[in-house]
Amino acid sequence: MAKAVIINGSPTSGSRLTAIMELAERNLTEAGFEVNRIDVAQMPPEDLIHTKFESEHIVKANGLVAEADAVIVASPVYKASYTGVLKTFLDLIPEKGLAGKIILPLFVGGSLAHLLAIDYSLKPVLSSIGARHILGGVYAVDAQVARTEEGGFDIAEVLRERLESALAELAEETRLRMRD
Repeated sequence: MAKAVIINGSPTSGSRLTAIMELAERNLTEAGFEVNRIDVAQMPPEDLIHTKFESEHIVKANGLVAEADAVIVASPVYKASYTGVLKTFLDLIPEKGLAGKIILPLFVGGSLAHLLAIDYSLKPVLSSIGARHILGGVYAVDAQVARTEEGGFDIAEVLRERLESALAELAEETRLRMRD
């Protein structure tokens, strides 16, 4: 069975990004993946800030990354880039920790003004830790993920289609890589 891990770089639980990650998790589970999630903001801050590589939380999270065939890196966009919370965790992934993995970035931002944040801020960092197969990713605008009166979210059809297409590509690329 293929394994995927979602690295959640949001400092806020229940954000619009949550709806996108849940859609990704459902789609990959339905495609036969075992899916785990790393909620970076739930890790002990002192382990992240003081780069405690030996911390049980960091070791466990890096173990999930190491075992994964596919990695989704999800983050809101703040000040034209992904979150500092996400960066602190990426700094703790071993030097070649993303080698051989299919990577799919999923970002949510307030406007299209930061559409290139995936390409200019995230991809160089991912490459520095061994990622060589980074898919184009999906950048969503806040307005495409509306809060419902019941407390849930409604993902706009155009965004849902883009996400499902990207997730199908991730699943297919992962299966192809596993056959090799």
